[in-house]
Amino acid sequence: MKTDTIKQIWLDFFKAKGHSVEPSASLIPVNDPSLLWINAGVAPLKGYFEGTEIPSNKRLVNAQKCIRTNDIDQVGKTARHHTFFEMLGNFSIGDYFRDDVIPWAFELLTSKDYYGFDLDRLYFTVYPTDHESRALWESLGVAKDHIIATDYNFWEIGEGPSGPSTEIFYDRGDAYGKTDPSMIEKDIENDRYIEIWNIVFSQYNAKKGVDREDYLELPHKNIDTGMGLERMASILQDVPTNFETDRFMPIIEKVVGVSKIPYTGQMAYKVIADHVRSVVFALADGAQLSNEGRGYVLRRLVRRAVKHGKSLGFEAPFLHTLVKTVVAVMEPSYPYLKDQQARVEHIIKREEIKFLETLNAGEKRLKEMLQTTKDVLSGEAAFKLYDTYGFPVELTQEMVEAEGKTVDIEGFHVALNAQKERARSARSETASMRAQDERLMQFKTPSLFVGYDTLEVTSTVKLITEEGIVTEKTPFYAESGGQVSDQGIITHHHDTYEVLDVVKLPNGQHLHVIEGFDGALGDSVTLNVDEAVRRLTEKHHSVTHLVYHQLRELVGEHVSQQGSFVSKDHMRFDFSSDQLLSDETLLAIEKNTNQNIQDAHPVKTTVTSLEEAKSRGATAEFGEKYTGDVRMVDMGVTLDLCGGTHVANTKNIGGYALVSIESKGSGIYRIMGLVKDAFSRYDHYIKGYLDALKTLEDKAVALKNEGLEYGLTPAWPKRPKLENSYQDIINLRAHTEHLQRELKTFEKTLKAKRAEAAVSDLDGYLKEASGKRLVLASEGLDANAFKALVDELFARLEGTVAALNVTDKLMIVIKTNEQDVHAGNLTKEMAQMAGGGGGGNPQFAQAGAKDITQKEAIIKALKERLY
Repeated sequence: MKTDTIKQIWLDFFKAKGHSVEPSASLIPVNDPSLLWINAGVAPLKGYFEGTEIPSNKRLVNAQKCIRTNDIDQVGKTARHHTFFEMLGNFSIGDYFRDDVIPWAFELLTSKDYYGFDLDRLYFTVYPTDHESRALWESLGVAKDHIIATDYNFWEIGEGPSGPSTEIFYDRGDAYGKTDPSMIEKDIENDRYIEIWNIVFSQYNAKKGVDREDYLELPHKNIDTGMGLERMASILQDVPTNFETDRFMPIIEKVVGVSKIPYTGQMAYKVIADHVRSVVFALADGAQLSNEGRGYVLRRLVRRAVKHGKSLGFEAPFLHTLVKTVVAVMEPSYPYLKDQQARVEHIIKREEIKFLETLNAGEKRLKEMLQTTKDVLSGEAAFKLYDTYGFPVELTQEMVEAEGKTVDIEGFHVALNAQKERARSARSETASMRAQDERLMQFKTPSLFVGYDTLEVTSTVKLITEEGIVTEKTPFYAESGGQVSDQGIITHHHDTYEVLDVVKLPNGQHLHVIEGFDGALGDSVTLNVDEAVRRLTEKHHSVTHLVYHQLRELVGEHVSQQGSFVSKDHMRFDFSSDQLLSDETLLAIEKNTNQNIQDAHPVKTTVTSLEEAKSRGATAEFGEKYTGDVRMVDMGVTLDLCGGTHVANTKNIGGYALVSIESKGSGIYRIMGLVKDAFSRYDHYIKGYLDALKTLEDKAVALKNEGLEYGLTPAWPKRPKLENSYQDIINLRAHTEHLQRELKTFEKTLKAKRAEAAVSDLDGYLKEASGKRLVLASEGLDANAFKALVDELFARLEGTVAALNVTDKLMIVIKTNEQDVHAGNLTKEMAQMAGGGGGGNPQFAQAGAKDITQKEAIIKALKERLY
């Protein structure tokens, strides 16, 4: 049975049971910072289980692509470990429960119409106190000795929904080990008894400090199941491991065709096939290679695959040549991969070239280490090669042993495990779900949003909570799709309440967050949206669509949205890109966006079916789940699905200024910008550039004033005029760099003038001497000029000169030929007064210190000691 067939049987079976098919979500989590990757079928559906969202159908089924990297080192060593895999799942959100799902599972697994497993080959685990599940399996004909009670059959991750589970195992027979079902009970990893399905009965609310048997029941009991598609394929295709199935073998055969080394189960082939699948899907979903977060994970996968490729004889980039095969295998389920193929190939090839250069550098560094290694290369050194250069420890051992030496492998693993622990503490593979709020989940009275057409309405109160109220109608937009909620007031009789926030409840109603509402259900209230705030917000929202359009036009269709934020103050747009955009590209984005504005495109909104919107090429909004009809916004140059508020015509935006771009890590970049009516805040957003320039300008004034004392009249470049454009930032950067160079050059000239003046005024310094001893202070001399001054004065006095020079730090020099003065000790003592250090011999010493505020105290102390 082909893998695609196994998946389709699953989806069709549950669709026939009244389930809606949920499309596979992106591997990159949306609005869930607790996860690095989508790592389970339930992960994109957390809102439903928590009760913060209500699905249009309480019965859901999916085939979700997932990435898990907590056991990356096990990939290729075992039969079933993967970094990328597909999880089949069926879910009930407060609908059916144990009595339905267990018979369905039995039917799907054993019926000849579906998977057709022999019942004698199946084993079932249950939680010891879950007598209902045991009774249900037995009633379906499962033998008692094929039902095993285990303590690990309870799903619980922190506080929130939890419950017992039942798992189904398949016995692969004597070819995979001895007959011993107790391995299931003892949870022993083996190749004979394979877990194929886990069904979780989410019925309790786990709470810290409460014993499991005392957990309260959830108001809505849920079903959450997971079946690994790859392991099901290995069983139904009767192959030894997942890697011999029809999803992996075409990739492995492609590698064999180039390496000419027959595949006999080698780990290298498995690692390459697994990792290239992960990288292809992650990059296609918008992830980027980087040195942190998920980007670092991808980089590690590429490098691990390349290292294993070397063991098969690959010395040149090869991994990118497998992308085409991955796409061909997976395209039937994921047709979007074809559009991303060329870009993904380019990114992987570029990374391969870079890493192979790093590997060569590692070999060179190892040879250098061996020159200073007597017998044993330290574990720390081996780990540095592994961590910094990606150098396999096995290769390190091989090269070291060729030199008749050994590697401290134990020390290497100590360092490696320390790194893993650091990574583990910084990573969250699975996050607990929040507890359900039964009252809000049960509240289903409709609340109609009329804010597209009006900003004021009188309506009746339908719900009162501690946080605020819900009304039958509302003009207030609730925060969603990156657009902040409206501001305004609610009037009740003679009382006025400021609307602090507006949030969507599980069933879609808008909750107006206000303080101290003194009214009752059924009361009439008047709701007024702040028009000025709304208009600015919608301008920023509309221009965000135009900017995204220009990013796709100028950078490429591979650019994907990774989040947005629009308010009255500014627009912010996060997107994925292979590299930081050039100034030329950013200027073009700004220019073209302003042209779109000036072209005065009418903005039309249409409510239509999701299928119709997709057929017209509408771009979906990041992170949104679409059910039923959708709202489509047409701006002439871009067509998007969006529930936000917008201008009636692009000319109403007025104009656009791009004020910043920054990297957020992992290949994600953030653009910020302002519409014309917000230009008054322009200086606020480029404050960093202006502050840096002001600091330089203040310095320029001070240097010019000092220069005048020496007859120098510098002419500094003039600050560029601001035009409310990204060109301002380019001009400010260039001007700042120009001014820095001018000041640096002038400072050198000024230092020379100071030195000349200092040496030419020896008589002036000598007037301050006490006999043959002189204590003096100077400012702004460079070190050479200062020491030359001391030498000249010492030659005149032939006694003791103690001098202090102030620049951005203190420099102390003492020179003497008197027996009762120890230059080294005195210099050290004075430097310590300013937090510095230094010294020398009895005749000459120098020291430095940072605390220039101690200048006068040091001069006073020197005079007390020497005069």
